Amino acid sequence: MVVLKVTLLEGRSLERKRELVKRLTEMAARTLSEPYEEVRVILYEVRKDQWATGGILLSDKEGA
Repeated sequence: MVVLKVTLLEGRSLERKRELVKRLTEMAARTLSEPYEEVRVILYEVRKDQWATGGILLSDKEGA
């Protein structure tokens, strides 16, 4: 079994997340010779007020 954990900023459409999960599953199964059914993908979505770069929250950068 393979578990992929992906952390990303919230706000992407359900369709984009479906596509991401599909492609990650395909690549992991192919690269690791695992059946598709054995690949798990967990998406962790983080709000922009909970993510910072360079000491500044992304939500604050958007307002600048």
